[in-house]
Amino acid sequence: MTATPAGVTYADYLSLDQLLSAQHPKSDLHDEMLFIVIHQTKELWLKQMLHEVRLAVALVRTDRFAEAYKALSRVSRIQSVMTLSWDVLATLTPVDYSRFRHVLGTSSGFQSAQFRELEFRLGLKDARFLDHAEGGAEGRVKLEAALAEPSLWDEAVAALARAGFETGDEAAIAAAWLAVYRDSERWFDLYQLAEKLVDIDDALAAWRHKHLLTVSRIIGGKPGTGGSAGAAYLASTLAKRAFPALWDLRTQL
Repeated sequence: MTATPAGVTYADYLSLDQLLSAQHPKSDLHDEMLFIVIHQTKELWLKQMLHEVRLAVALVRTDRFAEAYKALSRVSRIQSVMTLSWDVLATLTPVDYSRFRHVLGTSSGFQSAQFRELEFRLGLKDARFLDHAEGGAEGRVKLEAALAEPSLWDEAVAALARAGFETGDEAAIAAAWLAVYRDSERWFDLYQLAEKLVDIDDALAAWRHKHLLTVSRIIGGKPGTGGSAGAAYLASTLAKRAFPALWDLRTQL
């Protein structure tokens, strides 16, 4: 079938010619295709998560919490799928990977501009990662925009302020969220928003942990291809939280 004015074919709609021709192994080894497809799929999911987070930011900004919950739930579900995909990559044994690892050159997931943008959009902003931006000028421009614009956490805190809470510093913000949890029926919308944020943080922590396990299983303690410390670097990220105040308050409940 071909596209007609009355409709579009499945292949046309999904641009399958471009999508399925975007895999370009650098070796003739069977297992390199899996490595490419896994990482390309992750970038597509990152694109969708950024799409949802941008919507959630706009919705929270206008106190449309129930609509934001849907987008945020979708993000955490996508994260779960991405975490499960490490199990597929783990079928790549150390021997398999070592046969084609050299063709990767200095490329590395550490350079993923979309992953860094997601962190920035959530609230984990670290300008040092601008120096590792992949994708040339476009990737860096997107990261700079994400660094400058209000994050999801910024908008959640702004929602607290609109509800009448003091949010002048981190201590005040922590106290405000604690008050929300202690009277969750009164502040149910904010309480549910906070729990959706924790869902995302929880899923992100699970993703980091499974990433570390998979890398350790495949390359052990070797340095990463992009110059990172490999598994050692990944281990150092396990305690990172986009919304630490929402975790800390649990001790005080």
